[in-house]
Amino acid sequence: MNFSEGLQLLPITLTDGLVLGLLYAVIALGYTMVYGVLGLINFAHAEIFMVGGIVGIEVLTFGTAGTGMHPALQLLLAVTAAMLISGALAVVTERIAYRPLRLRNAPRLVPLITACGVSLFLQDFVRFIESLFGNFIRPFPDFEFFYRSVELSDSVIVPYKSIAIVLVGVAMLIGLTYLVNYTRLGRAVRAVAQDQKASALMGIDVNRMIALTFLVGGALGGVAGVLYGLQFGKLDPFSGFIPGIKAFTAAVLGGIGNIPGAMLGGIVLGVLEVLAGTYLPILTDNAVGTEYKDIFAFGILILILIFRPSGLLGRATVEKV
Repeated sequence: MNFSEGLQLLPITLTDGLVLGLLYAVIALGYTMVYGVLGLINFAHAEIFMVGGIVGIEVLTFGTAGTGMHPALQLLLAVTAAMLISGALAVVTERIAYRPLRLRNAPRLVPLITACGVSLFLQDFVRFIESLFGNFIRPFPDFEFFYRSVELSDSVIVPYKSIAIVLVGVAMLIGLTYLVNYTRLGRAVRAVAQDQKASALMGIDVNRMIALTFLVGGALGGVAGVLYGLQFGKLDPFSGFIPGIKAFTAAVLGGIGNIPGAMLGGIVLGVLEVLAGTYLPILTDNAVGTEYKDIFAFGILILILIFRPSGLLGRATVEKV
């Protein structure tokens, strides 16, 4: 394939990049919300995302299969279940693993190590549970409906599953923006992010707002897990690591602690990754394969952060979370 033929792939490549970027953005919101409130990098969020995805797969496999429900309704039920379980898991994690350390004013490195421990625990716990019932690699149920497509132009054919990911992802991002910026709870969370002691003096239940932050971040992770399974066809207990690292990178790229920044960082990372995966083989006559797409994408990100160390929107937004 020559370069001119490769250019014809640009519209569909950008579309795929947008879909992948939205997935990263939804995961990144969980990182950026917790960091914005506590200054904590919650590495366990990647496993909360994974748990949500596997819960969604199990709901679709054993809960709604054979019921005759429309696939879109089944997906909605799976997403709802994933939100509930992942949100609850995030709250329990905060209550057991992080809050005792926070109340004892533990050094900031300690919760970071605890987050890594929770991450490893969840990986092996899910592997143990799934292994009891067979293979812990869980395939996403094959819905013919989501593989139908819409032809937007001669070179852009978008499958239903990509449309579903975009619609759900955008709805989550809009809903979170409204919650944080236009509701009383959102104002309370932002107040806690600014100054916990002053918020407590003003009558805000700080512990409750922090738990709410974990609940919302975990629920978003659950949504992203189901959408990730829909896009890539399977999940296992270790599926959270790579997307989690990339989503964390997206949060840093956009300006960690900044919600619009997490959205922008996720989309930029997703588009760069897909562009590199598509055009590296074309531009190098297959000397450099698609597997090197992460090197290219992360190289660009390093360059951006050298010149914008606070992230793309790190200075543009005044308020955090």
